[in-house]
Amino acid sequence: MNNQKTLYQGIINKYKRYLPVTGKTPIISLNEGNTPLIPATYLSKLLGKEYRVYLKYEGLNPTGSFKDRGMTMAISKACEEKSKAVMCASTGNTSASAAAYASRAGIKCIVLIPKGNIALGKLSQALIHGATVLAVNGNFDDALALAKEITKDYPITLVNSLNPYRIEGQKTASFEICDALQMAPDYQVMPVGNAGNITAYWKGYKEYKKAFKIRTLPKMLGFQAEGAAPIVRGYPIKKPETIATAIRIGNPASWKQAEKARDESKGLIDMVSDKEILDAYKLLAAKEGVYVEPASAASIAGLLKLAKRGYFDKPKSHEPCLSGRQARTKNIVCILTGHGLKDPDRAIKSIKEPKTIKINKKDVLKELGY
Repeated sequence: MNNQKTLYQGIINKYKRYLPVTGKTPIISLNEGNTPLIPATYLSKLLGKEYRVYLKYEGLNPTGSFKDRGMTMAISKACEEKSKAVMCASTGNTSASAAAYASRAGIKCIVLIPKGNIALGKLSQALIHGATVLAVNGNFDDALALAKEITKDYPITLVNSLNPYRIEGQKTASFEICDALQMAPDYQVMPVGNAGNITAYWKGYKEYKKAFKIRTLPKMLGFQAEGAAPIVRGYPIKKPETIATAIRIGNPASWKQAEKARDESKGLIDMVSDKEILDAYKLLAAKEGVYVEPASAASIAGLLKLAKRGYFDKPKSHEPCLSGRQARTKNIVCILTGHGLKDPDRAIKSIKEPKTIKINKKDVLKELGY
C-alpha cells in the first residue's frame, strides 16, 4: 500500500483547486498547515454561554509560525520560475520560514533584519538553515525598502507578503477553520503587523463563500500594538516600539488591503497596550495551556478588551431569528500566529525565577506545604 496517498502532504496538495498551481509547479513542502482549532474553555466562560471561543494555533506549523503557509507557495513558485535565490526583510518569523523552505528547495536565502530587534529563537532558525543574515541599522520598514530595491534590480525573488503567492498560501488557514467548524466563524480576532495575514484570511473566506462551502462571512477584528499602530492612528510610525516584535511594524505593506477586509466584513482594527499583551500572554499559558509568542497574544488581548467594552454583549446573528428557537451559539476564532519558543526570553522575564533549595525530601515537602 502506498502511504503517500493517505498521509497529509501540506496545504498545496490539500487545497490545490483554490491555489495558483499547475502540474508544472514543483511543490516545496514541509507538510505545513493542518494546525489544531482548540476550544478555549476558560475564555468561553469569560464571554458567557452565547459564545464559544476557539484558538487557531498556527505555532504548530513546521517552523513555528503561520508564515509557513505562505512560504510553501512563494518558494514553490520561485522554483517554478527557476529562481536561484530568495530574499526577505524580517522581524523573525518570515526569516525562519524562508530559510527553512529555501534549504528544502536547495536555493539561496538572504535575510535582512533590523539590528537588535529580532527574537533570538527566530534568528537561530534562519542561521541554522543556512541563510545569509544581514543586520541593518534601521527598523523593519527600512529593511523591507532595501529588499524591494535589491530584488527589483537583481535576479532574486522577494518572499515578503508583497509577494502575492504568500497571501495565497496563508488564506488556507481560513479554509481549515471553516472545514473544522462546518461553517464560517462569526468573529475572527487576530494580530495585525504587516497586515498580510488579515488580508489573506479575508480572501480565503470570500473564496470559500463563492464556492458555496460556507453561507456567511465573519467580522474581522484586528489588533495592533499601541506603539506600532499605524492603521489605527492613520499615519506611518517612524519608530515603532512594542515587546511584540513580530508586529513591530510602522508602515504595513498590506495597509489598504487590511482596511478593505475590516470595512467589507463590518469589523474593526484597534490597538492593545504592551501590558494588555503580556497579561493575555500569561493568561493563555496559565488558563488554556497554550504557549505563544507575545504578538500572538495581541488577539487574546483584543478579545478581552472588546469583551470588557461590551462589544459581545448582544449576539449579532447573520441570520434572522426564528420565533420559538434559541439563538445559535456564536463562534469566535482567535488566531495565534507563532509558538512561544520563538521568544523564550520574554517568558523568562515575565515570571519569577525558580527557587533554589537543598537537595533533600524535607525541604521539597516544606516548599510544597506538606
